[in-house]
Amino acid sequence: MILYASTRDASLAVGFSVALMQGLASDGGLFAPATLPQMAPQEFDGLDSLAAVATRLLTPFVGADPLTAALPGLCAEAFNSPAPLQPLDAQGRLFVLELFHGPTAAFKDFGARFLAACFAGLRSAGPRALTILVATSGDTGAAVASAFFERPHVEVAVLFPKGLVSPTQERQLTCWGSNVRSLAVRGTFDDCQRLVKAAFADPELKRRTTLSSANSINLGRLLPQMSYFAAASLAVWRRYGEPASFVVPSGNLGNALACLLARAAGLPIGEVVLAHNANRTVPDYLQTGTWQPRSSIATLASAMDVGDPSNAERLRALYPDFSDLRGALSACSVGDDQIRARIRTDYQRYGQIWCPHTATAAEAYERLPAARRAAHRWVIVSTAHPAKFPEIVAPLIGRAVPVPQSLANLFARAGSCVEIAPDLSALRAAL
Repeated sequence: MILYASTRDASLAVGFSVALMQGLASDGGLFAPATLPQMAPQEFDGLDSLAAVATRLLTPFVGADPLTAALPGLCAEAFNSPAPLQPLDAQGRLFVLELFHGPTAAFKDFGARFLAACFAGLRSAGPRALTILVATSGDTGAAVASAFFERPHVEVAVLFPKGLVSPTQERQLTCWGSNVRSLAVRGTFDDCQRLVKAAFADPELKRRTTLSSANSINLGRLLPQMSYFAAASLAVWRRYGEPASFVVPSGNLGNALACLLARAAGLPIGEVVLAHNANRTVPDYLQTGTWQPRSSIATLASAMDVGDPSNAERLRALYPDFSDLRGALSACSVGDDQIRARIRTDYQRYGQIWCPHTATAAEAYERLPAARRAAHRWVIVSTAHPAKFPEIVAPLIGRAVPVPQSLANLFARAGSCVEIAPDLSALRAAL
């Protein structure tokens, strides 16, 4: 059975369900697998659906846990949207993995729905509701709100940086009501993330509120995200007999870590390249060896505007030796002008309409040396639908961006939020 230990104290180890419900370890660290299973591609033979791959992949991670018997149903509920792998050339050298076909048109729908289904299986009526705190730089909050909306015995508080998400994202974050409260924080995403962590350590909130998290700091969000990397890599492996290499748009490092964990567990994944926007904490770290978190910078790829990514703790726990870490992945930083140019260029080249985050990954791929591109079969990870950023994308491609019905349904809802200062006392009052 796999236990999950704090990134700060390995002796603080718990089972899967306990880690989900706690969110953070008692010492403020993040839960990470103490050991990893080893699975061969052949163990997934005959499993073609995303839900089936997810069930097989997650079974050893859940282990002998109260959720074990329910896992196939949890995966069927969470992975009921497609994640198609689309070829971008005739030779099968370049693909795009579309992760934006869920209810809020972002990759985070998969993990959020899995976590919500887990909580529903673990949580019953009690003297007080479970309060889910989630800090978001754009997409996470909408996915979590959608996944938990009107579920019994659960309340959700979504913290987002006021004025630093796209207008479309803000509509998605504030359109819920019922058991979902939207809090516009007068600060950056890093302030929102700091408030969530402070709330878990606050004695007053602990006395009167049962808290858990739904950011990628929660294992129930992080681990299921391995599944679409596994399914995509298996599809490439089965067709070409070669591993797939991924270019992953990265901010708080949850999706990047999911890809790395899938590879470490034995999936046929080759190189992993992290594509960051102007928030270059991770690329600088890999270059210098010095971890220097900083204030986040607002960019076109707003969901990646993270200057102090939480999952760096898990990244360093997975690769405690820095030379191993540098050998396991690479990273680059892409500016807004390059994002704009890539959206224009790839629309003309492929007929593809990228969101700014996907364009960041596409630009990172183009920067790779030609010999390195030719040596692997590459997958650009597309994390959000471009219709979430029409004010950015439409002028660049010279046409309106088609809006999927899932987003149209959300846009039709009325929005409301409460504005708060970036301090714990204001969050206490709001809760």
